[in-house]
Amino acid sequence: MIHDILLILIGLIVGLVVGFLGARFFMKKYMQKNPPINEKMIEVMMSSMGRKPSQKQVNQVMKQMNKFM
Repeated sequence: MIHDILLILIGLIVGLVVGFLGARFFMKKYMQKNPPINEKMIEVMMSSMGRKPSQKQVNQVMKQMNKFM
């Protein structure tokens, strides 16, 4: 009886760990292929705030965005 409950708990824990790691791997891979923001979006955002961004400023913002990913 206790043996069966222990096996179920171990199976549940292993399943959760494997599921978490698998989802994390696929999300990282997806984010690298499809980044949530690109240089054009940054240019549009800065232009909407009344600034004409230089390429250097856009590159700096992209570095900051990639640093947090």
